[in-house]
Amino acid sequence: MSGEHASMRLIDDYARGDTTIAADTVWALEAHLETCAPCRGRLAASVATEAPDVAALLGTVRAALEPQLDAAVRAPRRRRPRWVSTWLTPAVAPWLAMTVLVTLTALLLDAIASPTFFGGASPVLPIAPVLPLCGVAASWSRGLDPAHELTASTARFGLPLLLRRTTAVLLVVLPGLVTWGWLTGTMTAAQWLLPSLAFTSTALALGSVIGVTRAAAGLAAAWGVVVVVPAWATGHVPLALRLLLQHDRLPGWGLVLALGAAAVIARRNAYSTL
Repeated sequence: MSGEHASMRLIDDYARGDTTIAADTVWALEAHLETCAPCRGRLAASVATEAPDVAALLGTVRAALEPQLDAAVRAPRRRRPRWVSTWLTPAVAPWLAMTVLVTLTALLLDAIASPTFFGGASPVLPIAPVLPLCGVAASWSRGLDPAHELTASTARFGLPLLLRRTTAVLLVVLPGLVTWGWLTGTMTAAQWLLPSLAFTSTALALGSVIGVTRAAAGLAAAWGVVVVVPAWATGHVPLALRLLLQHDRLPGWGLVLALGAAAVIARRNAYSTL
């Protein structure tokens, strides 16, 4: 890659299917081709001369499909902003809605419950650290994404796309919790925001080994069994939770966040093969 466009030599090698091209170079070229019409035109011309078998195959497929495409009824074009498909998968919408619903239910309970029902603590506090994990689990679920095979074949598949979708989940979930804590004064962002980010980074780090969906769901389930269920069943926030979310424990959560981020960076190539 040089300047604003790919070199003709690189395009010719790519058209021939040269396996000696470095993987990061292939990724950079394919990402560039997504937005550069002139280079796509040069690639089409290169395929015709450097890979005539591929060009002939494409011509045969095009000739077979054109009559069917002309006869097919065109579906109405959906006007959806481009950034939506870049940052979110359609399958994650119901999971985000579920996460928001759980958040609103807890906030409503916080508003109407007796101040002593949860030992004077907010009922949102036990679930706040793991709320984003529901959306993170759905955003990278192979079974929930009907376009997974198409997504997996794109140049931007892997860690960049995973980070986009995780950021979109955090942008949906965190503002409501921050606003409620600020309006009610029942919990500070420091009590749950850093643990929430630590859980998210840990889920992504473990996801490079066992899959992001399994890691996020497993962490959320473990936290629920140990903390959330006892808290809601007894009406008292467990002492362990109080100790974990105290301000003097924040450096520990920060360390977990840093270790998770470091593991994600170290294993960044593993996300393209999950």
